[in-house]
Amino acid sequence: MTENAQPVFSIEKIYVKDLSLEVPNAPKIFLERENPQINVQLRTDGASVDDGLFEVTLTVTVSAKLGEDRAVFLVEVAQAGVFQIRNIPEGDLEPVMMIGCPNILFPYAREAVSDAITRAGFQPVLLAPVNFEALYQARQQQAPGGEVPVQ
Repeated sequence: MTENAQPVFSIEKIYVKDLSLEVPNAPKIFLERENPQINVQLRTDGASVDDGLFEVTLTVTVSAKLGEDRAVFLVEVAQAGVFQIRNIPEGDLEPVMMIGCPNILFPYAREAVSDAITRAGFQPVLLAPVNFEALYQARQQQAPGGEVPVQ
């Protein structure tokens, strides 16, 4: 194998692509003493940007509610990265983009979510580690070849 055919994987850039925070029932919501129910959803998307360069976006949505319908807050962070991925077999490209890249992006997204919630005046929400390989395999079994948001 020549040196040019060696697999290449590198991080070119990591950035917050989108950040949204809503506290629709402020300021009255701050008077509540009940602990909210927290819901976390994850979605990973990837696309080619240029020859050998791919953008992967990990979107983390965290919502908190009191009861069924009283929103406490809603935070959505789209943490993205541009990755150089070359000389990888075609069948391995999707797993690299949907498992390897999100593993790199997740700590940044977790920090952005926690920071936004704290700045909104709430106790930080610390997201538990995520097994992106298990999520990818579950998604493949659910809808082979289809993009399904991971929840």
